[in-house]
Order: sequence, then structure tokens, then C-alpha cells
Amino acid sequence: MTPIVSKTEIARPPGEVFAYISDPSRFTEWQVDALGGSMKGGAPPGVGSRYTTTRLIGGAVRTTTSEITEIDPPRSWTARGAGGPIRESVRYTVEPLNDGVRSRVTIELDFEGDGIGKLLVPLVIRRQASREMEINRRNLKERLESGG
Repeated sequence: MTPIVSKTEIARPPGEVFAYISDPSRFTEWQVDALGGSMKGGAPPGVGSRYTTTRLIGGAVRTTTSEITEIDPPRSWTARGAGGPIRESVRYTVEPLNDGVRSRVTIELDFEGDGIGKLLVPLVIRRQASREMEINRRNLKERLESGG
């Protein structure tokens, strides 16, 4: 399927934006369905690092584990669900604008289903994610530009 894509410009330098969007403990501040998140192992994030995220998905609380598959601070960060019937793939790209004073953030989100997940992804998950993406984009911009 085609990823769900969201873009926004933020009046903050790329390094600050990247540090914020790639920190799972901050997801609750800007992602409407996020209830919690944390890196596993305590080491700085790198390829192969895992993190957990607790979300409200389709009316149920679910905790998932994801693995970072690519990281290039302050430019990009890609992660993929590490198991379960619904596995997300997310890629954050941060581009410098105005000599690094502003940033353009692109978020690409996609899902893969296994078992019951094959049914849930097109009927529930993608629809919920599409609705929430605009709210998340707005929350991210407001939070970072207010100095949060």
C-alpha cells in the first residue's frame, strides 16, 4: 500500500526537531493515540535499537515493540514494528530550510498485517492513522514552535 504521508515546516533547527521526533518518550506530547513510550536498553538509539510504544488503537490499549532500521541524525530515522499482527513502518525525514533556521518534516507511515491484522489494517488501522496524522502534524508544529 501507499504510505500515509504528512509534511510540515517548523520554525526550529533540524537538530532540535530530530531530537524531539526520534524520542519515543516524547510521542505522548504530539501523537494523539500515544499513551507512553521508551527506548529499551538505555543506550543511545542506533540501528537495531528497540523501543516500546503504548497506544490507543481501535478503542484498545496496545503496547508494541519497534526496531530502528536506519538513523542518520539530524536527517532521518526509520523504524519497523518487531512483531504482532500489525506492524508499522515509520520514516521521519528532517530537511534544513533557511540556512538551518527552519525545518521541513516529512512523516511516512505504513502498516503490514499478519493473520487478523490483514483485515484490520485496511478497515481500522489505516483509517485511524489517516485521521490522526493531521492532528499529529499540527501538534508537532505547535509543540516545537512554542518551545516545548
